[in-house]
Amino acid sequence: MKLVIGDKFNSSWSMRPWVLLKHFGIPFDETLIRLGRPDTKAKILEVSPSGKVPCLVTDAGDPVWESLAIVETIAEMHPEHAMWPRDAAARARARSISAEMHAGFADLRQNMPMEITTRAPGTGATPGALANIARIEAIWAECLARSGGPFLFGEFGIADAMFAPVVMRFNTYAPELNATSLDYAKRITALPAVAAWIEGAREEAR
Repeated sequence: MKLVIGDKFNSSWSMRPWVLLKHFGIPFDETLIRLGRPDTKAKILEVSPSGKVPCLVTDAGDPVWESLAIVETIAEMHPEHAMWPRDAAARARARSISAEMHAGFADLRQNMPMEITTRAPGTGATPGALANIARIEAIWAECLARSGGPFLFGEFGIADAMFAPVVMRFNTYAPELNATSLDYAKRITALPAVAAWIEGAREEAR
């Protein structure tokens, strides 16, 4: 199995399945394609029909693109891991917030792009981005209250992986967050898989 990703510095979509695979100790080969270069598009199109990363290439050679489709595929391939909650109601909520993350929060994405090694407190705090942050905090608070933590549905899973790049944005831009959100962001940042991704971003900058 191969996962084709973009730069760890700013490829937020690539981060999601990569962190999920690493956290659960699932072996895979990593192929990194540097973004924003003359041959980037051609290299990606060799493996990904969408021309975008990430793309998972299964052992059978089949490509799976789009982060949410990739993590769903990984969960199907490894049912021994509770990547989605085992409880049906919790699973439905986890899928709902993951899909909301996948499709929404455009203002946050535009005004606070993921740039892992950058520190720019206070930047990008537009009304739209702040409204997105308020919604994210509400999601986190509800999920953590229902599950009791330490992650959104108790144990780390797909929903947490989907929001991991948001935590990276919060680390960079340092918007004002409530205590629950700050504690959750610290737990995500400290995860070995997330720490490994951050270190990879630092190595790219060297």
